[in-house]
Amino acid sequence: MRLLALDTATDTLAMAVVHADRILTHESAGGAQASTTLMPALLDLLAQAGLTLSSIHAVAMGRGPGAFTGLRTAVSVAQGLAFGLACPVVPVDSLLIVAEDAFEQAGRPVAHAWPVWVAVDARMNEVYAAEYAHDPVAGWQVRTPPGLYDLPTLSARWLAQPPQAIAGNALSVFAGQLPVATAAQWPQVQARAAALGRLAQQAWLAGAHVPADDALPLYLRDKVALTIAEREGRA
Repeated sequence: MRLLALDTATDTLAMAVVHADRILTHESAGGAQASTTLMPALLDLLAQAGLTLSSIHAVAMGRGPGAFTGLRTAVSVAQGLAFGLACPVVPVDSLLIVAEDAFEQAGRPVAHAWPVWVAVDARMNEVYAAEYAHDPVAGWQVRTPPGLYDLPTLSARWLAQPPQAIAGNALSVFAGQLPVATAAQWPQVQARAAALGRLAQQAWLAGAHVPADDALPLYLRDKVALTIAEREGRA
C-alpha cells in the first residue's frame, strides 16, 4: 500500500505518505501559500519515503468542510495527480481529521465507543461542526454529519444534549460563547498530518475510494465573506 494524502482545508498544509507500516508527514503554513508550496513539499516527502509519484496506488484528500480556496486547491491537485497516475482518490472528511487527532491525544481509548463533537471556526461567527464516535471494532462512525451552525443554534443543540467530548479550535475562538463546561476538550490539533495519514490508510483498506472525476469538495456555504453593511452592523 502506497498512499499520498493532502489536506489544505485549514491554515495548515498537511501531507502524509503511507508506505507499508510507515506514515511520513509534512506540515507547514497553508492558506494562500499552499498552492505554491504544495507540490515541492509533496515531492520532497515522496523522496524521503523512497517513492516516486508513479508508484502511488491512490491519492487521498481532505474534502472539507473548510476554507473555500483551500478546498479547491486540495481537490484540483488530488484530481490532477489521480488522472495523471490513473489511480483513484480517497476522500477524507476534514473534520474527522480533528476527531482522529483528539482520539490520539486521549490515548486511543478502546473499552467502548468513544463519542466526540468537532467544532471548527468557519469565520463570520459560524462553526463547522459534526459528531463522531469511534467504535473499537467498526472504527469511526458519523453520528451527526458535518454542518454549518451559527452560535445560538449549536449552543441550543449542546444544551439539549451535552457533548461528552469536543475537539477543534472553536473552543478557543468562541471561548465563553458555547456550553462546553462539562465536556472533555481538545482545542488544538497536535499532529494533523499524522491523523490524515491514518484516516487515509483506514479508508483505503475499507475500499472508500472513488474515480478522480467523482472526487468533489464538501462545501457547506456559498458565502465566503460579510458585506460592508453586515460588518458595520456587527461593529
